[in-house]
Formats: sequence, structure tokens, C-alpha cells
Amino acid sequence: MKESLTDASGKTGLPPGSLVHVGDVLLQHTALSLIDFTKDTFTETPVDTVDTIAKYRDSETVTWLLVEGLADTAVIRRIGELFNIHQLVLEDILNTHQRPKFEEYEDYLFIVIKSLVAQEGDFRVVSEQVSLLVLPNFVIVFKEKQDDILSPVQQRIRASKGRFRSRGADFLAYSILDTIIDQGFNVLDLLDDEINALEDGLLGAEQGQAMLNTILRLKREIVGIRRCVSPVRELLNDMLRSESPLIVQDTHIYLRDAYDHAIRILESIEIHRDLLAGLLDIYISSVNNKMNEVMKVLTVFASIFIPLTFLAGIYGMNFDYMPELHWRWAYPALWLVFIATPVVLLVYFRNKDWL
Repeated sequence: MKESLTDASGKTGLPPGSLVHVGDVLLQHTALSLIDFTKDTFTETPVDTVDTIAKYRDSETVTWLLVEGLADTAVIRRIGELFNIHQLVLEDILNTHQRPKFEEYEDYLFIVIKSLVAQEGDFRVVSEQVSLLVLPNFVIVFKEKQDDILSPVQQRIRASKGRFRSRGADFLAYSILDTIIDQGFNVLDLLDDEINALEDGLLGAEQGQAMLNTILRLKREIVGIRRCVSPVRELLNDMLRSESPLIVQDTHIYLRDAYDHAIRILESIEIHRDLLAGLLDIYISSVNNKMNEVMKVLTVFASIFIPLTFLAGIYGMNFDYMPELHWRWAYPALWLVFIATPVVLLVYFRNKDWL
């Protein structure tokens, strides 16, 4: 999972609070949709302009505004003006290379988190920054693209007439965070399948450069996953310690549950990282063993030919006084030695279990 920070150079020299989109443009336009609900009522409508949501701002109902696509900075600016959001917060929303965090302001809460989606087949993890503004009875979610990551929350709102709709904006924000955090379990399930396939390959005969590349790629993916998930623990801790009236005490138990999920994901990441490190060690050991086998064969051949080369070298010298050169059976005798020596050496190596 690669995340380039080169786009940030486009803001060099600009004053703090400059609203410039930083990151890949995943959606050319900005789409707005709104869900408004109470315990007994529910309304879901698309939004054409930001000004049309002004009537929901001071409503007693709970309203969720979903903003998908950050390329249109004018829309983000207008939302900030409508809800009196600080320019630095809007700047962070548009900078999609933010670290997951929780910030508490006088009238609202600001949360940044990364959603993770794994591509099947060639395992790749794609991250998307999701920013939340939690106001009294109002939650605004900013996403980089349109997808169905938050559809479970939308389905719960549509289907529920009980606990979910009777709670406030803080519980809605928790539900969104919990859904995004739980995406990590799906990613780790696919990662587990990839690692199992690697283990089967190592136990079989499917070793090669491709397997090494896969192990190294998965190690890089795990580093990226950990970079996105690790700050979530601190984020949820900050929310639990917050004394903001926007987070009621009843929501803390649910935040602790989300915290437990984040801890489980982090522990699984560490386990998978250790597994990959072990697989890499096994792969390197296997390659070394194969190399040792090749070297052993070459050493055996060299050991056999060393005495033969020695004898051939002696009798290849052109000295006048070498009695064996005039012996009638010298040549057959030398061939007998040439044949007997490898046989004796091979039997000796076999008895020593060197072959």
C-alpha cells in the first residue's frame, strides 16, 4: 500500500488554512446526500446545493450529511461557512494524507480515520481518508470517493426504529467509526489466505523469485495497514477521555468496544508480520539449502578428480628418468587406478552419509 506525499508540495508557500486539495483525485465531482431521522421518522434525500441543508442545521432531528469527492473545494468551503468550521480543519479535510486523529473544538468534534479495502487476487490494500465533523444533532462525513463502505450504517438507519434512531449524533459517529474499523478484519482475512498460500508454496516445490517478491510485497502492505490502524487506538482513547458534551456517557461503552476491535486488529497485524518474517526466513533457508546441495555435488566431483589430476600431472612431466614410463603395464595400471579411485571415494562418501 503506497501513499505518495509528493502532492503536498503544491501547498508550499501558501498560508495556513489555504483550501487546496492534496492527494489523488478519486472523484471529479462532489456528491452530497443527506439522511435525517428521529426515533419514528426517516428521510433520505440527495442534495443539489449546500444551502439546501441549512434548514437541518438547527433541527431537533439527527442529520447525517455525506460528502463524497473532495475535488470541488468551493463546496467544502461553503460547508465550513455554513457550520462555522475553522479553516485549519477544512484544510485537514482536503489534505488526504492526514494521520488518524481526534480533535475537540468548542462547538464540534473533528475525527480523521482511514478506511481499508483489500483487492482480491493480487493482494493490495487501498486506503481512503474519511473525515467526520460531529456537531449537536449533526454529523458530516467527508470521503474521497463513492463506494459502499458505509452502506451497513445506512441500512441500519433505514431498517431500525429502536435503539439506533433514538440515539444522538455521537452514536451515529461511533457507528461510522466502528464500521470503518471492522473493515480491517476483512482485510486481514484476505491477508491470512495469502499467507496460507505462501506456506503451501514453501512446503511444495513452488519456490522462486516470484515467491520472494510476494513475501516482500505483503510485508510492505502490512506496514501500510499498521500505519493506518495504529493511530486509531490513540484516537479512540482521546474520545473516551473527552469531556465534550457532544459525547454522552452512554456512548462510551460502545467506544470501548470499538477500541477492543482496534486492539484485536493491531494484534493480528503483529502476528501476520511475524508469520511473514518467519516465511522469509524459511525461504532464505530453503534457498541456502538448495545452494548447499549444489555445492556438495560440486565438491564430490572435485574430490574425485583431485587425485586423478595429481597422478596425471606427475606422469605428464617430461623427465628423462621415470621408470614407470618404460614399464609394459604402466598405462593399463594407471587406468586401473583412475577407475578404482573414484569408486573407492564414492563408497567412502556414501558410508559417511555425504551423498
